Amino acid sequence: MLYAISSFLLWGLFPLYFKMLKEIPSFDIVIHRLFWSFIFLTGVLVWRRQWAWLKQAAQQPRVLLGFLFSALLLSGNWTLYVWAVNAGRIVDTSLGYFMSPLVSVLLGYLILKERMRPLQWLAVVLALGAVLWLTIANGSLPWIGLIIAATFGLYGLLRKTAQLGALEGLSLETLMLLPLVLAILGIDTWRGSNSFLNASLGAQALLVLSGPVTAVPLLLFARAARRIPLSLLGLLQYISPTIQLLTGVLIYDEPFAGDRAIGFSVIWLALAVYSAEGLWRFWRTRAQTT
Repeated sequence: MLYAISSFLLWGLFPLYFKMLKEIPSFDIVIHRLFWSFIFLTGVLVWRRQWAWLKQAAQQPRVLLGFLFSALLLSGNWTLYVWAVNAGRIVDTSLGYFMSPLVSVLLGYLILKERMRPLQWLAVVLALGAVLWLTIANGSLPWIGLIIAATFGLYGLLRKTAQLGALEGLSLETLMLLPLVLAILGIDTWRGSNSFLNASLGAQALLVLSGPVTAVPLLLFARAARRIPLSLLGLLQYISPTIQLLTGVLIYDEPFAGDRAIGFSVIWLALAVYSAEGLWRFWRTRAQTT
């Protein structure tokens, strides 16, 4: 539980971190996040002498293609998230991460042909109703939350069916994008528009630290997932969007009242139904096996 809580606390504090990089364009932040994550993960692999998986993965084109897609989804999710944080849309990003568990359930039904139980259907219908309400009330789709939920849900689906663990998978994802990252950094340097070289010393340090800041919560999460029930892990994951929501409202004074609060309340009701059903089934199964 300590690993899980630590990972979700760190993810919840990400808006504060990326707000300190407001002078750097969002896309450039993601490029450096990928680059320094690769450097950090390579250091971890060297320290652990954990290289055998790389040769095996290189001999399987389907594995490489799958991780290329997951890397593109992850980088797209990061780009939108960082942009939204620095554009004063933290509350919208929290909506996406509140919805992502329900998106994952729906994707499991549509793609993996997993059976959805009645209360899971109710939770998904409530979430869709909340999106419809927010769309009608605001006159437009809550597109930031929807894209974040969709990309994170699809990323989770690809990683669920992948053959590599968290450390190896994230390392391969950053490796797959490394040629593009290096090309972009090289072009920016040639043009004199490299954000890292033109940034303040403090921003440079934050960009370098974005590597371990990105990788450490993912590794903590992977370790937690192997040690505690998924139902408990699913409940704990709401720590992150809750902190993000409170950060946006209490620290950065983003609006949260009226129609928006109603929409979020319906999402929370959907999550309560989903979580209660999962916990009930977990305790029931545990009681039958003891």
